[in-house]
Amino acid sequence: MNATADPLDFVLPDELSAHEPPEARGVPRDGVRLLVSTPTAQKHQLFHELPCVLRAGDVLVVNTSATMPAAVPTLDGHVVHFSTANADGSWLAEPRAVAGSGKPTTGPLTSAAKGQRFTLRGGATVTLLSPYSRGRLWNAAVSVDDVQAYLEKNGEPIRYGYVPRPWPLASYQTVFATHPGSAEMPSAGRPFTDRVVTRLVAAGVLVVPIVLHTGVASAEAHERPYPEWFSVPSATARVLADAGRVIAVGTTVVRALETTGGAAGSGWTDLVVTPERGVRVVDGLLTGFHEPRASHLDLLAAVAGRDLVGRAYREALSSGYRWHEFGDVNLLLSERAG
Repeated sequence: MNATADPLDFVLPDELSAHEPPEARGVPRDGVRLLVSTPTAQKHQLFHELPCVLRAGDVLVVNTSATMPAAVPTLDGHVVHFSTANADGSWLAEPRAVAGSGKPTTGPLTSAAKGQRFTLRGGATVTLLSPYSRGRLWNAAVSVDDVQAYLEKNGEPIRYGYVPRPWPLASYQTVFATHPGSAEMPSAGRPFTDRVVTRLVAAGVLVVPIVLHTGVASAEAHERPYPEWFSVPSATARVLADAGRVIAVGTTVVRALETTGGAAGSGWTDLVVTPERGVRVVDGLLTGFHEPRASHLDLLAAVAGRDLVGRAYREALSSGYRWHEFGDVNLLLSERAG
C-alpha cells in the first residue's frame, strides 16, 4: 500500500495471516504485538504493555459475549454456520462448502437454493427460507427449539481457510466471555489476560462491560453489518457519563455504544458506523487488523480518521503484523483522545 493509496484497499500477503493461536507459536495471549497509533506518533509495543499506554481515568469498554461452536457439519459433506437468531424464531445461517472432512470451509455454498434442507450432525435440520445477502446468508428454519444447547453438543468453532487445523472452543474465548451468543469471537478482547486486567485496574483504568452477540463475518464477503443483539448495562452507562477517554475494545463495542449514545439500552442494532456519520461516544479503538475493503475499515475511519487508519495499516504491513482473530492488535487513538 503506497502513501496515496486508499487505506481500505490494499493487498494482504498470506504470510501475514495468523494461521494458529499465538500460544501454538510459543507466544502468550498477552504477548502479541500492539501497534499504538495517534495523530502524532506510532509505537510498536507488546500487548501486556497496554497498562503503560493508557492513563488513569481512561474507560475500557469490553464485550462479554462468549463464542458459540456455531459451525455444524451436514451429512452430505457441507457445513452450516449459525449466525444470529431472528425475532420470529428463525435464524440467519450460511451454508458453506468444504474441501474435505476436517478441512476449513472454502466459501459460501453457491448452489444453495430456497427450500433446500440440510440434515446436520446430531439429527437437526436447517431449511433455507429466503436469501438474506448475496446468496450467502439465508433466513432459515431450524428443527430444534434450543439451538444454543444443540450447538454446544454438536457444533465446532467457525474456521476459515487461513486456519488450516481445528482448535478447541477455548481458543476462541476471551477472558471476558460470560454470555454465550456470538457466532465468532469478539477477537479484540482475546489478548487480555487476568494479569493485564489487574494491572489496568491498578493503573486507574476502568474496565466496564457491554454485550453484543456478533454473527458470522465470512471474511471474503465484506458486507455491511446486519442486526445483532446488544445490551449496554445501566452501570456501564453511569461510568460513561463521567468518563474521560472512552476506548472501545473491538468494533462490536463501537456499534453498541454508538447505538445508544452511551446510554443504557438493549435490543437489536443495525447501525452502520461510517466516517460520514462519525462517532459520539468513542475516543479510541483497540482492534485487530481487518481485511482489504472490509466494511469494518469504515468504522475504524469513523473513530480515528481515514489518514490515521491509512498510516496504521501501512505501518502494520511494512512491519509484519499478523492479521485475523489470532493475530496482533491495533490501538487507534483519535485526535479527540488527546
